[in-house]
Amino acid sequence: MAPRSVVLHGHFYQPPRENPWLGYVEAEANAAPQHDWNRRVEQECYRAVTAARIPDASGRIARIINTLERISFDFGPTLLEWMEEEAPQTYHAVLDADRRSRQRLGFGNAIAAPYHHVILPLASRRDKVTEVRWGIADFRRRFGRDPDGMWLPETAVDDETLDVVAAHGIRFTILAPHQVNRVPANGLPGRYRTRGGREIALCIYDGPLSHDVAFGALLTDAVAWAGRLMGGGVGSALVSMATDGETFGHHHRFSEMALARLLEILAQRPDAAVTNYAAFLAARPPVDTVELVAPSSWSCPHGVERWRSDCGCRAAPEKGWHQRWRAPLRAAMEWLAGEVHGIFEREGGGLFRDPWIARDAYGAARPAGSDAVADFVAAQAARTLTPEEAVRARELLEAERDALALFTSCAWFFDDIGGLEPLQVMRYGAHAIELCGPAERQLETGFAQRLAGAVSNDPAVGDGRRVFLEHARPRIAPAARVAASYAALQRFAPEAASDHLYDYDVSGDAGRVRLVSRRTGSAAAFDVTVRPLDGWHFAASAAPVGPGAAVSLALADLTERERESVTRALVASRVRRALDPRESAELCEGLASLGEVVERDLLVRVAALAGDRSEAARAAALDLLDLLDLAGRAVPFDAQTAFDRVRAALPADEARSLCSLARRLGFAVAI
Repeated sequence: MAPRSVVLHGHFYQPPRENPWLGYVEAEANAAPQHDWNRRVEQECYRAVTAARIPDASGRIARIINTLERISFDFGPTLLEWMEEEAPQTYHAVLDADRRSRQRLGFGNAIAAPYHHVILPLASRRDKVTEVRWGIADFRRRFGRDPDGMWLPETAVDDETLDVVAAHGIRFTILAPHQVNRVPANGLPGRYRTRGGREIALCIYDGPLSHDVAFGALLTDAVAWAGRLMGGGVGSALVSMATDGETFGHHHRFSEMALARLLEILAQRPDAAVTNYAAFLAARPPVDTVELVAPSSWSCPHGVERWRSDCGCRAAPEKGWHQRWRAPLRAAMEWLAGEVHGIFEREGGGLFRDPWIARDAYGAARPAGSDAVADFVAAQAARTLTPEEAVRARELLEAERDALALFTSCAWFFDDIGGLEPLQVMRYGAHAIELCGPAERQLETGFAQRLAGAVSNDPAVGDGRRVFLEHARPRIAPAARVAASYAALQRFAPEAASDHLYDYDVSGDAGRVRLVSRRTGSAAAFDVTVRPLDGWHFAASAAPVGPGAAVSLALADLTERERESVTRALVASRVRRALDPRESAELCEGLASLGEVVERDLLVRVAALAGDRSEAARAAALDLLDLLDLAGRAVPFDAQTAFDRVRAALPADEARSLCSLARRLGFAVAI
């Protein structure tokens, strides 16, 4: 008998999390101990599956393998965009796995995905086309070839979705068994013909097997897993399974090791041939015609209601929360997207030969950088544009990108409007509104009013309007915040000045900072002042050159990466000034923490004030308090007690010289 073909598919995806104004992911406290959820999942899963350990009998590492070389996979384009910048080694391991699978099978393991993780049956045909074209363009750029297949987000499907996908040269997609009326025998793919007359292969994964991998005990026993794959269904030509890629290592810690062991077991069996769908279809084209159940998805038994209604599907049913907020959230997003599309068509019609053709092509141009986008706009323009018009054209394209991102599926998947995912799509909404220019105020008002109907289960959250106004919409104008951050960097950490934000080119001297957006080419200038306050604190002010009011900022208001550089510089300067070489060595050698060293030294310095109350002695104690503040430590009880005893023993006129120090130590001081 011919070996049974085995296909294991992993769908790897994380919601986009970047700040739309900065272009990078800021700290997410609930992802601790990692900086954010992307980094955490990358470490637990993506890095792990590309370097999975296989132990020997004694538990020591026998081999390390890249499991993606042997399994079918897709990565969300927005996730790969993050990985390319923030996890380049893992990113290149993903690309290398596809290259090696092509060498082995003649067809790569990687398949494409629409650019944003949107529920395609709920999108207009125009948006379907753009998402598919952007996804294919992203795939070509990364993997250097055209994709054979495409993963549909949540496997959500209808006839029009398949028609659009097939029209763009995609030969197959992957569905759950309940998404067709009759699953072909022997695990074989089915043939589907759209109402538009296009054909596409539907690869139907084994539902019970996939469920038991994702939620059962198979990940604890690779031998049992192999037995399930090669057991029942005698004569089956193909057995396949599909699951979230994050199953391996993130949802189930160290389960990438079980996957690696499974692949070794299957490689040693003459009756098993691990392959991918493209290679299998090349050898066995689909024969049986199948009927689609539409609209449908793999994660909602109610079709696609999970992304627009209170259908009962939720992540934590034990909470008993409703999801009546889903419908008004989608209605608000659809209203805003419609307004953005209208502005794009009206204004873009005078700038581009065809604005919608320009939008479809923008997905391939944008990753090439600011200069390439400028050339792209010039090539798509209806005529020679003025510099101002060229900027406006780029703003309109970016607004459209935000309008597509509004429908990222994760915003509706979970249990409440107050989660990170709804907040993120509202941020895209706020960014799109800002890019719409003169209509900004009207759009913001209309969007907020519609979000008010999305009521949270948590009274502390309130509703979508509150989430949008208090958390999604920036409290400080982003350009002013960036300008102040760069000025502070220049003053306190000039050696880090080249490490500016990804989305901006920044230049400035003598307090004037000029910003140029890398994405739109728009420019802004600010006069920035940075004024030292007590200790290591400072106040900054950024006044736009031209109309507009100045804004005030503190260290905590700076953009994250610049704030970190400034804070490190402030700590380093205080350490050099406040600690002696022995104490600094303790820190460098890891023998003590900054807080421990400072607390110990502060007690000594305060007690020494009984004999030396010179300006230098007081300044040394204040420097230590600055470091204590930077280390996030409270003033030690013993240091306060020692100071009180010193002050109580002094004549009133001498005690007055310690007022500044007393205030920093937490004492009430008469003015």
